[in-house]
Amino acid sequence: MKHDVIIACDFKSAEDTFRFLDLFNNEARKPFLKIGMELFYAEGPAIVREIKRRGHRIFLDLKLHDIPNTVKKAMAVLSRLDVDMCNVHAAGTIEMMKYALEGLTRADGTRPLLIAVTQLTSTSEERMQRELLIGASIDETIVKYAQNTREAGLDGVVCSPLEAGMVHEACGRDFLTITPGVRFADGDVADQVRVTTPARAREIGSDFIVVGRPITAAADPVAAYRRCVEEFLGETC
Repeated sequence: MKHDVIIACDFKSAEDTFRFLDLFNNEARKPFLKIGMELFYAEGPAIVREIKRRGHRIFLDLKLHDIPNTVKKAMAVLSRLDVDMCNVHAAGTIEMMKYALEGLTRADGTRPLLIAVTQLTSTSEERMQRELLIGASIDETIVKYAQNTREAGLDGVVCSPLEAGMVHEACGRDFLTITPGVRFADGDVADQVRVTTPARAREIGSDFIVVGRPITAAADPVAAYRRCVEEFLGETC
């Protein structure tokens, strides 16, 4: 599926994760899930294998960023976990991204989707320029990082939904945009800076949206997930 809602399972343990996933046992649609650093570092590869066994697609969000050969070797390990998507930091350079792709590709030529993070949605332009000493605007930086990612042969980038349209304009319609920073119109933006709603994200050009607390911390997570799917995909589940 080219478009989908990905739930960010930012839980501290397998117990908390499965308690949440059990809420969806009677749902026809098995949610696409993001496993981030906290859960993966707490539970290791076993949590990935169990969630895959339950029938979920997985975005393994570890944001690798190191010297090219180290990233290549790490990706070769991750390729054995049968995840559906994983990522690196685009700031690691084109060479690093090419090595990541090489490491992720299995002997039979298959591999998960590989995407690169442009700028975190918690990063404002002022912080980027003052703290990271990047003189270009945030829009220029994100487009350049996306172009580097495409040149390296990756499938797409993580960016805010506000930048999805410009990324597609620069890199093509088939170049994927995976966008966190999505909140309901009546929700709290928390620590995100560059945010929008599910419906607006789709209008701008997001291919996948990553939604965490508006679903996981909701009084009724299943209802919140259904609402998100309906607003983003225009379909009920």
